[in-house]
This record gives sequence, C-alpha cells and structure tokens, in this order.
Amino acid sequence: MLWQQLRDRQIEGYKFRRQVPLKGFIVDFVCFDPKLVIEVDGSQHAENERDVRRDAILKRDGFRVLRFWNEEVEKALDFVIRKIARELKTRENER
Repeated sequence: MLWQQLRDRQIEGYKFRRQVPLKGFIVDFVCFDPKLVIEVDGSQHAENERDVRRDAILKRDGFRVLRFWNEEVEKALDFVIRKIARELKTRENER
C-alpha cells in the first residue's frame, strides 16, 4: 500500500526506492536525496535492540529514519503520507 504512494515521485517529486541494501541492512524504503529511510514494522519490531542499533548507524551517516506500524499504514495511510511529506519538506529546508 505504501509503495503505491511512494513510487513514481508522487510525494513532493522525491524518488524512493524499496528494499534497498544500505550500510549492511535492508531498508524498506529510502530516498537518497534528503537521506530519508522509512520502515514499516510488525509487532516483532517492538522494543527491538537490533532496530535501535541500525537506526543509530543510519543516523550517524545523516539519514533520518521514520518508523510506522503495519496497522498505521493499513488504517491511516493518509496520515503516514502527510508525515512523510512534512519530513521531506523539513529536510529540504535544512539544506
């Protein structure tokens, strides 16, 4: 569902890629220009130390990581898209 909204530069003209190897990890979605990673997580990710370490590594490299629960994407996709768009604008203004 989320990929259908991210693909083909539909959000603010930014190009997203999915299932991308990055820093030894596979990220769900990434937009390299503003260095934004988006993860969609199921319950297995609740309080997951591996995710915390991975996020720290990505952040050290200048990436911002947004995490959403599967349920958020399924039931509140508009909210998720608005949050991603806001983050893209914020990152754009920081440059």
